[in-house]
Parts: sequence; structure tokens; C-alpha cells
Amino acid sequence: MISVEEALARLLAPLEAVPPEQVSLADAVGRVLAEDVAARRTQPPFAVSAMDGYAVRAEDVAKVPATLRIVAEIPAGAGFGGRLGAGEAARIFTGAPLPDGADAIVIQEDTERHGDEVEVREGAPRGRYVRRAGLDFAEGDVLLRTGRRLTPRDVGLAAAMNRPWLFVYRRPRVAILSTGDEIVMPGDPIGPHQIVSSNALALCAFVTASGGVPVLVGNAPDDPDALRRIAAAARGVDLFVTTGGVSVGEHDLVRDVLSEEGLAIDFWSIAMRPGKPLMFGQYRGTPMVGLPGNPVSTLVCSLVFLKPALDRLSGLPAGTEAPATARLGTALKQNDRRQDYLRARLTRGADGVVEAVPFDVQDSSMMRPLAASDCLVVRPPHAPALPAGSPVPIIPFPGGAWPL
Repeated sequence: MISVEEALARLLAPLEAVPPEQVSLADAVGRVLAEDVAARRTQPPFAVSAMDGYAVRAEDVAKVPATLRIVAEIPAGAGFGGRLGAGEAARIFTGAPLPDGADAIVIQEDTERHGDEVEVREGAPRGRYVRRAGLDFAEGDVLLRTGRRLTPRDVGLAAAMNRPWLFVYRRPRVAILSTGDEIVMPGDPIGPHQIVSSNALALCAFVTASGGVPVLVGNAPDDPDALRRIAAAARGVDLFVTTGGVSVGEHDLVRDVLSEEGLAIDFWSIAMRPGKPLMFGQYRGTPMVGLPGNPVSTLVCSLVFLKPALDRLSGLPAGTEAPATARLGTALKQNDRRQDYLRARLTRGADGVVEAVPFDVQDSSMMRPLAASDCLVVRPPHAPALPAGSPVPIIPFPGGAWPL
């Protein structure tokens, strides 16, 4: 067995980002930038009012009350072709361009209008409630960098930068193959000794949530010819993932059968729990990850190994996610020689600190606690017993309650 750290390093080493493609800004959220993005305009492009009120010359309202003549009304999206002179004011609305000659805004609450005149009861120094040109950014400023996964906020920024199209890395395509005579798809007839398959569909959802495109190639029964035939459908993808059939039992065929078909194995056993029988290699030039058949082991290994692989293929640079920790909500016993991943809920203590509370039963066949988990608590090999309140490293699940 090799350590989790060594396995992850060997798995990621041959992976490279997939080629980029151009997408519309409306389709860019969640994608990873393949270019630096510079602004095509200055924002705001001219000085604008930050409030509803009156555009004035600060010197005209240095002493109050002051009465000014209203010479224009300027809504957002319009302008004033003239210049504000001494003793003059312009009715103005939020976002409207400041007229020439004006250098301050008096908010409407500090005024009283009488026909074509306005009485200013509270003065405004130069620059009050004025957003200067370029306050946010200037044309040519690089505001979004290669390797950034775009958030809705980034999409809004790119729109303000006048960038309708972006170059992003293509979503990695992941072929998913499940194995075993004992499993059937949800809704299909179930034999007396069969179980409903959850792995393939859970993996499809996990790949989608991690920014990839799942390609479900089917379930291979415990028959070498069927396995060869279905595995051959996994061509043209960026990553090939199997679930089940990678252990050492007589019916675990993936390793032996696909090795005859060009599979070059790098490793196949890891000192971790759950998920010890995990395999990695190259199948006909495509990186291949063989996950355990146990449903919990499959998703734990997906979080530990598959997500970093998808991040690498998606163009994310290494180390973009800071390590997460939480306070332990219950005491833990000493760990053995395998790195342990405990399913846990996240809560907040009375003092507001995030606490991780592992489930009492950690049996790797139980899907219900896995679905209720927000994170995995990581227990290194031979970790000592820990009292409640100790800090522990955690791996949050995508879409979970972290951060609370």
C-alpha cells in the first residue's frame, strides 16, 4: 500500500488542462479562464451622481441657505449639453452624468424646490456624492486572471468590462463504467440477490458538480468479453473512471481484463479507509481511475482523488483551495496505520466556531450518513486520540454547508 499523499501526487502528475474554447458570457459561470481578461472600457466612463438630488458648484453652497436657479434635469442615460454657471443647479438622478461645471451633489432631502428654483439648506463640499470617472476600473486594467473559476460576481464584472465572450478551458469529459452482476439501475426489475446501483449515477452527479461532463457508458457484468466491449466505448474522453471490480476477488475483473487490453497500472492499493482498493493507470492513452465498488468508498475516493483530478483537467492551478479546519465536536480514539476519512456534520458552537461532528457509525456501506454529511474529517495514520475541541483538518463536500 502507498500513502494517500503519494497516490494523489502520482495520479495528478500526468494530467494536463484540456484545450480552451470560446463561450458567451452567459455560459461562463463555473468555467475556468484560459486567458487574462482586460477591461475594454473605463467604469464609470464619466463622473456620475451617486444620489438623487441636485448637481451644484460647491462654492455656490458654501454658505447656506442658498437659492439656485434650476437649468436642467438629467436622468440616468441622458446628459446636459451646456455648462453649469454661477448660481445654477441641475436636477439629477442616481447614475446620471455630472454636468460640466458641477463638482458636488446636494441630496434632495437637504433641499426644497420652488418652481424653477431650489433652496439648499445643507451645503456639500467638492466631490460629495460624485463617482469620478474610473472609480471602479480603467480601460486596459486586467481584472480577471487565467486559472480563475468564474463566479456569478465575475460574470457581472466581465459584463461591466464589455467582454461578451471569454476563452475558458473546455469541461473535461469523464467516462463512467460500473461493474457487477449484482447491480441493476434504479427502476429496473430487481432479482432476488441483486441491489440497486447508486455508484454510477452518484459519480455522474459528482462529475457535474465538479465542473466536468459525465459520459455514462454502462454497467459491465462479471464477464470478460462484456467488460472489454463496454470499456472500448470510453474513447475520446479526458478521464476514464470505473467503479467496482478492482479488488482481489475472483469476480473483480477490471484490473486483469483491461490489462490485456492495454491498461498500464501505476498503483492499485492505498493506505486509507474507506477506499483501499483504488487503482490508477493509463488505458489506451487515457488516464483511468478504478474506484472501489462500495458506494461510500466510491464517493469518498471521488472527493479525495477525483475532484483534484477534475480541477487539474479543468485548468485550475494547484493550491487554489486553502486547507480547511474545524473544531472537533466529539472525542476520537487513536487511529491505526491507514488514513481515515470520517463522515461528519458541520455545526456552529455556542461561541460561533465551526464544529465537525463525526457520525457514531462509520460503516462504509451506509449511504444515509454520507448524504447527511457536510465534510470528511481527516485522520492521519497513527493519529493520537483527540479530545472534543481539538482542531482537525476537514474536506468539505461540494455544495455542502461549508462555510456555515
